[in-house]
Amino acid sequence: MEARDVIIAPLITEKSMGGTVVQQYTFEVHPQATKTQIKSAVAEIFGVTVLKINTVAVGGKKKNFARRGKRSSGLQSDWRKAIVTIAPGQKIALGGVNYFEQ
Repeated sequence: MEARDVIIAPLITEKSMGGTVVQQYTFEVHPQATKTQIKSAVAEIFGVTVLKINTVAVGGKKKNFARRGKRSSGLQSDWRKAIVTIAPGQKIALGGVNYFEQ
């Protein structure tokens, strides 16, 4: 699996922004990616030293829809996130802009 296939997107939330103070960055990752693959992908893409990886399997939510008077329900896809801790003094900037420190 290529590095760009492992890391899908960064998660920009209030909680993930608070983690940047202690060098923790949160990413949405491929559901079958291992911690070793995630570590090497982050190191390759962003050029940082990864110290620790925590992963969480997030279950999809059940949603109800109403369309043209008809009610139906569906299920969002399951996904996986990784909380990556990098070495002190290093930063991750995305596209020349450091979204994690705003």
